[in-house]
Amino acid sequence: MHIGSIELATPLALAPMAGITDKPFRMLCRRFGAGLASSEMTTSDPSLQNTRKTLQRADHSGETGIRSVQIVGNVPEVMAEAAKLNVARGAQIIDINMGCPAKKVCNVLAGSALLKDEGLVKDILQAVVESVDVPVTLKTRLGWDDSHLNVPTIAQIAVDAGIQTLAIHGRSRTQMYTGEARYELIAAVKRDLPIPLWVNGDITSAAKALQVLEQTGADGVMIGRGAQGQPWIFRDVWHMLQHGVLPDALDFDTAASVVLEHLAAIHAFYGEHGVKIARKHLLWYLGGFDAYQRERTDINQIQETSLQYEKIADLLEQLSHQYDLWPRRAA
Repeated sequence: MHIGSIELATPLALAPMAGITDKPFRMLCRRFGAGLASSEMTTSDPSLQNTRKTLQRADHSGETGIRSVQIVGNVPEVMAEAAKLNVARGAQIIDINMGCPAKKVCNVLAGSALLKDEGLVKDILQAVVESVDVPVTLKTRLGWDDSHLNVPTIAQIAVDAGIQTLAIHGRSRTQMYTGEARYELIAAVKRDLPIPLWVNGDITSAAKALQVLEQTGADGVMIGRGAQGQPWIFRDVWHMLQHGVLPDALDFDTAASVVLEHLAAIHAFYGEHGVKIARKHLLWYLGGFDAYQRERTDINQIQETSLQYEKIADLLEQLSHQYDLWPRRAA
């Protein structure tokens, strides 16, 4: 799969997710087979470009693979300047967010709220594409609500503006993440689309990835929530695409080592604040184990990185005596 002149190792992408797809998680997902792992959504507001949060979200130091940065905003000229700034900082791809359904984003007419204003969509896309000499991609949804599923129009605007790749989440904005993703409209868009297409939404297993690819004809799959707590989902999907069968589940000790490696990377990246950042990841990794649920309250009261790491290492050591393989999540 190509994005402009950039060739990806696999047609698998980690979806940008605010507060989740930071550098430690991107690096882990790439190692398991994600051909593309974009940064978290970063603001285009110039007054916020040098805050700790924005700089951390744009931190790609030490990363391997293609550097893709997602930007969000609603002013064409400001978005263009943000694109140029991030390219100067090393971004090889600029991704535009028109898919985020969060109220704090949509309330300022950004993210998926932009789907209400097709003229503004056109202006933003053209401004960003013309401002940089790297590929620009777009992530969007089916439309604002179920009565206004205008993604075919948005897709044509994107093509006309010079967008190199389109990613579509199979829900409207008002659906948020409720119900089930719908793929039939994505399939209809793909039939007439001259650029590569990522399909996104509810892809939680390798079998579901194959089903969705066949249903939509998409060029690749973009996985978001399905990668939380199982970054090795990319390994499973890529193996199934190549061989038609699932690989063996990870042995427990290997998966446990990944959990501890991720935990240590979070601590190194965020410092002591990493204790709070890590809690959601630990729930995603370990929430299916009764032993973790029994101790979850106590674990969440830990405030020091060293103690959090020690507690999780001890818990995983106990579990290793009960499991040979890491339990596969139900599809």
